[in-house]
Amino acid sequence: MILEAVKADITKIDYVDAIVNAANESLLGGGGVDGAVHRAAGSKLLEECRTLHGCPTGEAKITKGYDLPVGYVIHTVGPIWHGGSWDEERLLSSCYYNSLKIAADRGFTSVAFPSISTGVYGYPVEKAAKTAVSTVLDFASKEPGSVEKVIWACFDDRTLAAYQAEIDLQKGTI
Repeated sequence: MILEAVKADITKIDYVDAIVNAANESLLGGGGVDGAVHRAAGSKLLEECRTLHGCPTGEAKITKGYDLPVGYVIHTVGPIWHGGSWDEERLLSSCYYNSLKIAADRGFTSVAFPSISTGVYGYPVEKAAKTAVSTVLDFASKEPGSVEKVIWACFDDRTLAAYQAEIDLQKGTI
C-alpha cells in the first residue's frame, strides 16, 4: 500500500476514488472539513445525507460526491478528545477502518483522508497520526490488494509533518 501525506484542500483532490469527510453525527454539515465538503459538494449532498439518518462515532457511511471533483464521499464521525480516557483511540481507529472497508467493498483503490478529529474535536495531531497510520497498515495487512493508496490531505504544515513522520516511522517497521 502507498501512503502519502500532502498539504492540500481535500475538496480539491481529484485523483482518488473517494474522499473522507470528518463529519459530525448528524451528517448535515458543520465547521472545518465537514463544512468545506458540504459547501464544495453543493446542496444535493445535504439532501442525500438527510436520508442516512446520521452516523454514530467511529462508523462511516457513503454518498455521491456531487459537485466535488471525486465521485464519492465517505463520511465518518471522529471522537471528541477528552484526554484519552473515553475510548478515543479505538473510536478514531474505527473511523479509518470502517472508511477503508466501505472503499474496499466498493472496489475503490485510492482514498484521501483529512486528519480526523484534530480540529475542533481537539484530538492531539501526533497521537491521531499514529493511530491513523497504524490502522491503515493494519487494514492493508488484513485485506491485501484492496485499497492500494491512502493519502492524508493535511490542512497545515504541522499536521503534514506529523503524518509524514508517522508514515516514515511505521512504514519502516513492516
